[in-house]
Amino acid sequence: MTTPATAAVRAQDRQPTPREAPTPAGRRRSAVKAVGPILAALGVVFGDIGTSPIYAASTTFGIDTRTTGGPAPEFVLGATSTLIWSLFLVVTVLYVRFLLRTDNRGEGGLLALFGLLRRSSLKARTVGVFTVVAMFGAAMFLGDSVITPAISVLSAVEGLEVVQPGFARYVVPAAFVILLGVFALQKFGSNFIGRLYGPVMILWFAALAVSGAASLGLDPSVLQALSPTWVVRFFVDQPGLAFLALGAVVLAVTGAEALYSDLGHFGRRAITRAWLFVVFPALVLNYLGQASLALREPSKAGTSFFGLVPSWALVPMVVLATLATIIASQAVISGTFSVIHQAGHLGVFPRVKTVHTSSESEGQIYMPAITILLAVAVLGVVVGFRSSASLASAYGIAVTATISITSIIYLAFSWARGRRWTLRMVVVSAILVLVLAFLGGNLPKITSGGWLPLTLGAVAFVVMATSWVGLRRIAAGRRLNEMPLDELPALLGGGGAVHRVPGDAVFITRSPGVVPIALRTMVTQNHALQERAILLSYKTVDVPTTRGLPHRISVTSLGDGIVQVTAKVGYRESPQMTALLTEAAHVDDGCLDDFAASRAVFFISTPVPRYNRGSRMLKWAQMLFLAMDRLAPDPLDVIALPRDRTIVVGREVPL
Repeated sequence: MTTPATAAVRAQDRQPTPREAPTPAGRRRSAVKAVGPILAALGVVFGDIGTSPIYAASTTFGIDTRTTGGPAPEFVLGATSTLIWSLFLVVTVLYVRFLLRTDNRGEGGLLALFGLLRRSSLKARTVGVFTVVAMFGAAMFLGDSVITPAISVLSAVEGLEVVQPGFARYVVPAAFVILLGVFALQKFGSNFIGRLYGPVMILWFAALAVSGAASLGLDPSVLQALSPTWVVRFFVDQPGLAFLALGAVVLAVTGAEALYSDLGHFGRRAITRAWLFVVFPALVLNYLGQASLALREPSKAGTSFFGLVPSWALVPMVVLATLATIIASQAVISGTFSVIHQAGHLGVFPRVKTVHTSSESEGQIYMPAITILLAVAVLGVVVGFRSSASLASAYGIAVTATISITSIIYLAFSWARGRRWTLRMVVVSAILVLVLAFLGGNLPKITSGGWLPLTLGAVAFVVMATSWVGLRRIAAGRRLNEMPLDELPALLGGGGAVHRVPGDAVFITRSPGVVPIALRTMVTQNHALQERAILLSYKTVDVPTTRGLPHRISVTSLGDGIVQVTAKVGYRESPQMTALLTEAAHVDDGCLDDFAASRAVFFISTPVPRYNRGSRMLKWAQMLFLAMDRLAPDPLDVIALPRDRTIVVGREVPL
């Protein structure tokens, strides 16, 4: 079957003609290498958007309540055409065609795009404005991450009602137990269950395509919905219903952000091919099949997904749908960990204890505190709303807000790069208008459930904004207590003799141009210092990883046994001080001869925030920041310092 995306990546898929004909074994190896990333992408990236057919079409058809028997034929055709073309424009054009090509050293997602914008030529004040915008977008993503697992699992388990209406009372308990198990497995890392992702999702998309095609064969007239003229007729003939339908149509594009945020894990080519040649055709076939069923039997429009399945296959389909929604939930939870981890390194979210579950992939992480908070929120939503239909009203606002902000930051970045009004920016701007229309179509649902993601997003935004402001004030306070580095010789030579003792001392600081507070305290209070003092500073830069980046680590001798080491760390990396020093010892010009991190003594200056009555920072914001600071992980754990050889020097900093 031909879809609207037939030629979207033909150009990028062309390969140069090989000079020598490959052998059969070589062709097999090449095929495995090409298919492997696609299978992995199918198993993780498309879990959310791939399970949307369970509830998107039936919710959309339910908007038309003019007749008691079900939606009118013209409504079904118009809504289906709007749904399919929304998938094409938002996912295929915006994300696959444009956003996937805008990566931050191979990484994607809202915060990665924001990192690119921060490195652009925009003025500091303008970047500050977009910092607030990016925080709001990330906050709405976090709000969406609470709703997605709940609605996905509930919609799948509700298939039990189709099997046997008496099973309805088991839906909520079953969803509760399944989600509890999903969160309990987080500590083992996504690889623990990731091996099953690809095969399950291949089976899932095959089931979507087959069930949709079988229904489509019974009434092929629904194929006319592929024409965009039905979208125009829909909004001209039924403007009120069409506007309301947008609030449900947007459910079909949920999970689009995952294509971009998971770019670093699987690469653009694998995600693009998986979408265009597997996921998108399967989704289109299934949505057309559900529309065909709604035309033939309007009374089944409310359960159009499971209505496609014959009675003998209902139970297997419910099981398969449940497995697919578990995968969708896992993908969203992993995405939440990544967003919070990145936001912490970018200075817009408080640091949270992070456990790396893989020695090979930096992005596979587990956050115990976030897991507990997310589990409580998701399970509370399941118990409170009790059905996917109730949650559908709460779903669209967070999705459309996130896509809108991603589009806005993309346009700002393109403008800052000097592209101005190119065809690309015109197309993205037009799609942004469409997404804003989706957002407008969801506004009437605020009272019936839309308040939930807004509330969750508002809480996350307040936390992020408070952390951002508080950290900036602490940085300003630290600068007042630190002396410039060029005054270090006078410090070592004045105020009495400084006794130099054997060994190495490593002083950790975030700024390479200042004397660490701990060093100043050692000299002025103890009048002693090790023979070699290493001033180690690191800076989190707006790239995901600095591995392979030129001048990642630099070593400079300042004389009198003082060595300065500066390092750059990506926002997805955890700074490992001993590893950085070991690497520095291999790149220096002799300043760190015979250095061994296992023998060195480490000093770290830790600011202790204090409530400030005269501060411009609001009282409640100061109290919130102080509470978050108490819950923050130990800085020794964050930068991996040996506890038995580390001395912490605290200094109060008023907010």
